[in-house]
Amino acid sequence: MGDFASLEGRTALVTGASRGIGAAVARELAEAGARVALNYRSSAEEAEAIASEIGGVPIAGDVADLEQAAAVVQQAESELGELDVLVNNAGVTRDGLIARMSDEDWQSVVDTNLRGTFATCRAASRKMLRRRSGAIVNMTSVVGLMGNPGQANYAASKAGIVGLTKALAREFGSRGVRVNAVAPGYVDTALTDVLSDEVRGAILANTPLGRLGEPQDVARAVRFLCSDEASFVTGEVLLVGGGLGM
Repeated sequence: MGDFASLEGRTALVTGASRGIGAAVARELAEAGARVALNYRSSAEEAEAIASEIGGVPIAGDVADLEQAAAVVQQAESELGELDVLVNNAGVTRDGLIARMSDEDWQSVVDTNLRGTFATCRAASRKMLRRRSGAIVNMTSVVGLMGNPGQANYAASKAGIVGLTKALAREFGSRGVRVNAVAPGYVDTALTDVLSDEVRGAILANTPLGRLGEPQDVARAVRFLCSDEASFVTGEVLLVGGGLGM
C-alpha cells in the first residue's frame, strides 16, 4: 500500500462508482486504506461486484434528484461513519448541436453533473465543517475549460463545477475542509468508446503525450488530493489530460 497518500482509517463516498473513472477511484481509495461507499444509479450488478472486491458498500441513488442525493450521503454516513472524503464523479452526456438540443437533453446533463455535485457537497459538508476536516474532489473535464462543439450542455455543467469548487473552497477553508477538482482529458471509458477514428486521431494529435488516458491515471490524482499530502491544496483544478487543454 505504501505510506504516500495513505487514507488509512478514512471513510469515502464516490458517486457514479459502478464503472469507468468512478470504479477506478473507488478501487484506488480502497487501496489507499479507505472504507468506501460506492454510489450508482442503475448498474447494481457492477457496483455490487466492485464493492465486494474492495470491501466497500454499494448505495443506490440518482444524485440528480436532490432528495436522493441527500439520502445517499446519509446512508454512507450510517454505514461507514462520518465521511472524510467525498468524490463527485457521477456524470452523463447527451451530445448534440445546440440548435437541435432538446430541453430534456440540456436539463438531464445539468441536473446530474452540476446539481448532483451541489447536492452531495451540501449534504456531506455539514458534518465535515463541524469536525473541521474533510476533502472533497469534484470531477470536471477539459471540456469544461476549453469547450467542445456539440457538448454545450456538458461543457456548461463541467464549467459550473469549476466555479462551484472554487466558491466552496473559499467558504470551507477556514473550517479546514478542502475542495478541489480534477479535469480529465480524454480517457479510455465507455463514454469515449463511441468516438470515430477521425475524432480520436484529432484528439491524440492535440495531446502532447499522444495517448488516451486510463481511468487509473485520474484515480491516482484524486487519491493525492484526498490525502494529507495535499493538505495545503484547495480551490485547484488539476488537469489530467496528457497535456490536452493546457
